[in-house]
Amino acid sequence: MDYGLYAATVLAWGFSWIAMKSQVATVAPEVSVFWRFVLAAAVMMAWAKFRGHNMSFPVQDHFRFAGLGAFLFSTNFTLFYYGAMQIPSGLLAVIFSTASIFNLFLGLIVFGQRPNPLALLAGTIGFAGIALMFWPKLVGAEFNTHAAIGLGICVAGTLSFCVGNMVSADTQRRGIGVVPATAWGMFYGMMFLGLFSAIRGQSFAVEWSISYFSGLVYLAIFASVIAFASYLTLLGRIGSARAGYATVMFPVVALTLSTIFEGYQWTTAAALGVVFVLGGNILMLRAR
Repeated sequence: MDYGLYAATVLAWGFSWIAMKSQVATVAPEVSVFWRFVLAAAVMMAWAKFRGHNMSFPVQDHFRFAGLGAFLFSTNFTLFYYGAMQIPSGLLAVIFSTASIFNLFLGLIVFGQRPNPLALLAGTIGFAGIALMFWPKLVGAEFNTHAAIGLGICVAGTLSFCVGNMVSADTQRRGIGVVPATAWGMFYGMMFLGLFSAIRGQSFAVEWSISYFSGLVYLAIFASVIAFASYLTLLGRIGSARAGYATVMFPVVALTLSTIFEGYQWTTAAALGVVFVLGGNILMLRAR
C-alpha cells in the first residue's frame, strides 16, 4: 500500500512539470492555479459524495480545512509559479527537494518529534543529488536582485507546502479522513485564489488551446486529486519526513521525461546525482 501510494505521488508530480509549462505562458499564475483547483475541488467533492463520506463538520474543523487550502492548495503553488519566472527550473527543483528536511524540523516544532538521524541523512543526500542533477543550470545562472527575490519566493513556497503537511497530519490525527479534508481544503484554496486574483484585478479568461486545457485537466485530476490524495494518505501512514522524500524523487521522473521529449543531455554529475537520490531514497524508506 505504501509503495503504491509513493509511486502514484512521484509519477503524478513528475509528469506535472511538462503540463505546467502550458499554464503560465499567457495566463496569470494565480488564475491558472485557481481554475486548476476549481476542477480539482469539484472532482474531489463528487468522489467524496460517491464514496459516502460525511462532509458535514463543525466550524473548528473548517478552520483546519481553510489552513490546508491556504498553505497546501493555494499559497505554495502561486509562490512557485511566480518564483519560476525569476530563477532556473533546476533551482526550483533543488529548493523544493528541501521539503523532506523541513518536514523533519517542523515535526519537531509542531509535534515534538525528534528528527530521525537516518531520515535527516537521507534527506541531505537526496538534496545533494538534486543539486548535482541540475548543476550545469545552477552554475550558469546569473544571480541578480530578481533571482534573489525568486529564490526567497520559492523558499517561502516550500515552507508553505511543509506547513500544509503539518496541518494535514494534525487533521488526520483527529480522525478526519483524507478525502473529505482534501476536498474541503481544495475548495478553500480555490476561494483564496479567486479572491487574490480579483484583488489583483486579474482576468479569469484562459487560453483556448488544446495544450492549455489538456495541461489543466492533467494538473487538476492527476497532479492534484490523485497525487495529493496519495501523498496525504502516505503522510498519515509513514510520517511527514519519509513521505516528503517524494519531492526529491519526482525531479528524476521529470528529467527522464525531458530526455525523451526535450532532448535533455545527461552529464556525469547528473548521473551521479541520480545515484545519490536513489541511495537517499533507500535510506529514507529504512528510517523509522
